[in-house]
Amino acid sequence: MCGIAGWVDFDHDAVPERALLERMTGTMACRGPDDQGLWLDHHVALGHRRLAIIDLDGGRQPMQAGTDGSGPAVVLTYSGEVYNFKELRATLRDRGHRF
Repeated sequence: MCGIAGWVDFDHDAVPERALLERMTGTMACRGPDDQGLWLDHHVALGHRRLAIIDLDGGRQPMQAGTDGSGPAVVLTYSGEVYNFKELRATLRDRGHRF
């Protein structure tokens, strides 16, 4: 079972709070012993602990996609597995997305 932690705060800069996010994410080490990841930006802090079930070599989170010129356009973290990822990837490739 994976674990996620974080917050959104439009009144404060989250970047200086990296140590706090590391501690929050560290409390979930037993839920996700296989990997951990952090992502911070001005108003958002996301932490993730991963238990690898499928896609053992990949699946790093938080995931980032695209760019808006100053960083990733989209950042996502979630707890769960996408079991139909092959079909979804094929559909998205057919629509012009690259992986």
